[in-house]
Amino acid sequence: MQQLSAQDAQFLYIETGNNLTHVMGVNIYNPSTAPSGKVRFKDIIEHVEDRLGTSPVFRRRLMRLPYDFDHPYWVEDEYFDVEHHMFHGRLPEPGDWRQFCIHLARHFSRPMDMNRPLWDMYIIEGLDRIKGIPRGCYAIATRVHHAAIDGTSAMHFFNALSDIDTEGTPAVELPQWPESSAESPSTVTVLERALVSNIQSPVKMAGTLLRFSPAIFNTIVKSLSSEGGTSRKVPATRFNQAVSPHKMFDATVFSLADMKQIKDSIEDSTINDVVLAICSGALRSYLEFHDELPDEPLVAVAPVNKRSKGAESEAPGNKISAMSVALPTNIADPIERLLTIRDTTQQTKAAKSGISARLMTDLSQHVPAATMAGVARLVAGGRFTSKFCNLFISNVPGPQVPLYMNGAQLLHTFGLAPLADGMGLFIATPSYNGEMSFSIISAREIMPDIEFFRECLEQSFSELLEAAV
Repeated sequence: MQQLSAQDAQFLYIETGNNLTHVMGVNIYNPSTAPSGKVRFKDIIEHVEDRLGTSPVFRRRLMRLPYDFDHPYWVEDEYFDVEHHMFHGRLPEPGDWRQFCIHLARHFSRPMDMNRPLWDMYIIEGLDRIKGIPRGCYAIATRVHHAAIDGTSAMHFFNALSDIDTEGTPAVELPQWPESSAESPSTVTVLERALVSNIQSPVKMAGTLLRFSPAIFNTIVKSLSSEGGTSRKVPATRFNQAVSPHKMFDATVFSLADMKQIKDSIEDSTINDVVLAICSGALRSYLEFHDELPDEPLVAVAPVNKRSKGAESEAPGNKISAMSVALPTNIADPIERLLTIRDTTQQTKAAKSGISARLMTDLSQHVPAATMAGVARLVAGGRFTSKFCNLFISNVPGPQVPLYMNGAQLLHTFGLAPLADGMGLFIATPSYNGEMSFSIISAREIMPDIEFFRECLEQSFSELLEAAV
């Protein structure tokens, strides 16, 4: 058995009926490259079954304690059956891109079965009327609970299912996690460990606070003031309201070569800076159209990967921190927006990502589970979320070579991530094989015209590319 870390467990504690905390990757495959020119549902099941040993996520389920007295445990599912995690269906008429987005959003909005290993796959056929997608293609929508995986380990999870060619050569070196026959821990064992953990937590927390006390003071001062010394204000927007269970999804794809051309036009800028600049321009256009553009810059939260380089294949789970970035939505010129973001992210990383990331991680390990669960549910209510950000933007780099599964070539990849009350917009930007997709996740009441926001992203990208060239 393995106990969840505090960071993993928080994704269980903050889950509500309206806001589920699983993630979903969507891959579109072209079966014309397969040896027989087609791929059956049975073939996909057999392929996944052959790769079950690459991650412990596949076979282990949760064991939660009453009243969340201590963090849950991962235990082997004694009734595991791969076919109970895999489903298939067909895209309803008219089978176009809009219907595809609606279909994905509805599937993403459904809760997972928390009594089984926290993943499933939905194979969707009938994509023949989607512009730019060859006839006969299908999609695989894979959901995994955020308690089991973060963005970086999710990318390795998907890569372990992929091949580098049509012959079935694995795309990455496949780790082999031994299949365990371990029984669930006894009630006595769990209670003993929970008592020890809760008794030690205040002592450990006091030690952490003493070690970091000067840094805590400096971090608080910096977080309460912007670089110019004035108080930072997160403007109120339509994104900072309660989120309904009715999620919306749309996406667009940009060339990575064009993204790099924009990056190279501004010294010391990064691809992530370009992503933030595109999002800033789109948010400005969208809110300006609705006559809701605030005078103050919007604030986004962006994840920071805490894994060491090359450690993507280590045990899955969450090893992330986050930083808040002011988006210059109050600046009209696209190049000036990018310059501002470059300067802001450099200062933010230098000033905050080090101590605040280490401090919050260290403290979270020592908060009693019941206390963390209560605080997490309070935060999930949205009263605090809206005070420190407007939206979430995640950029997870992916492989830049063609990948295959069952001989079918992967054409495009998209990502859906959870929302929270007070933070009703998430923009995920996974990259693959020379392109980057901008995946938009929101709620029907917050962004009913999500197609228009997608157009705002495309316009922002075009303006920035033209200005950079």
